[in-house]
Amino acid sequence: MRRALAALLMLLATGGHARAQTTDCIVLESFASSSVGAFPAGWAVRAEEGRPAYMVQEEDGRRFLRSVARGIGVQAGIRREWDLQRYPVLAWWWRPMEFPAGADERAKATNDSALAVYVLVASSGLLGPKAVKYIWSEKVPAGTRLSSNFGQTQVRVLESGTVRRGEWVEARVNALRDFRAYFNESGIPAPAGIAVLTDADDTRSSAQGDYADFRACSR
Repeated sequence: MRRALAALLMLLATGGHARAQTTDCIVLESFASSSVGAFPAGWAVRAEEGRPAYMVQEEDGRRFLRSVARGIGVQAGIRREWDLQRYPVLAWWWRPMEFPAGADERAKATNDSALAVYVLVASSGLLGPKAVKYIWSEKVPAGTRLSSNFGQTQVRVLESGTVRRGEWVEARVNALRDFRAYFNESGIPAPAGIAVLTDADDTRSSAQGDYADFRACSR
């Protein structure tokens, strides 16, 4: 996973700044510039085998990214830079459609998730980029903290359970506060991008989830 995130950041060599939306939020990704039925414009995948797993769809006027993973686990991401001090809250919508069979993120052998969102921060250290990863788990209780990548990826279980399978749910997290707390740092990190991962490689099963309307907000 350490190499995976580093490789993904290298692929996101060209990117952009977030676009203004309101005084409270800026748009990180709405998929408005992407074609329905295609891989999202401006995004990259860590490995080409993962490209078919991510496709832009539209439903009731909403553009979103659908991820269908069948026995694979490949992140997709886009380079986005914004002022995390001014806009510390990351907001998005997500919808779990299929949970990987037998997944439990607390064990390496079953570490798959229907939905995961990363805030990526470049690092000059030997261990590669740092990331805060927010997941929707089938079994692990919300609020659980996990760690991977020799501590370079700090994981927070944001949602848990299957009751709202098939429903759009808005997520809002204070990414600045989480980064400072999880990495025991007081500075202001500079986000390099956002990434998503719907994976089913460890459980050798299948998973499916949707993502939409990524924003950075002041509150």
